[in-house]
Amino acid sequence: MSTKIIFNNEAILRTITRICHEILERNKGVTNVVLAGIKTRGYFLALRISKKIEQIENIKLDVVEVDISNYRDDKKIKSNNFKLNYNLENKIVILVDDVMFTGRTVRAAIDCILDFYRPSKIMLAVLVDRGHRELPIRADFVGKNIPTSINEKIKVHLVEVDNEDVVLILNG
Repeated sequence: MSTKIIFNNEAILRTITRICHEILERNKGVTNVVLAGIKTRGYFLALRISKKIEQIENIKLDVVEVDISNYRDDKKIKSNNFKLNYNLENKIVILVDDVMFTGRTVRAAIDCILDFYRPSKIMLAVLVDRGHRELPIRADFVGKNIPTSINEKIKVHLVEVDNEDVVLILNG
């Protein structure tokens, strides 16, 4: 199996900064915006986006973690014990994830949010879009489009989870 570095830590930082500026521009600021990071790496990316927007605009965005484990379409038994611990009613919710592939993770996150709240809008920010969509879902904010073969994998490592910031493409 071969491995190639797509982003190093500086490139990840630049990409997050660009996504933040796009979020600010598209929403004409961040009034009523909440970041919803998909567990695990999406949540940490959402925290980084919040911190960078605070540096740029001097406004702190709230960040909520979305755990989709009860909403996966490959899981037969679902639990009703899960609830988001943040009121997203009438908010502009920006879902954040590390890699977008088939779209099923995003669909699960949207289902999770809509089971409890009716936001005014849901948008999507991803660090990497690798293609191969199975559902009609596309990101509003994309760090980098990396067309891949079905046999390749994209791995995002973040300091908070993996002790390094790097995006890799794995072949084989």
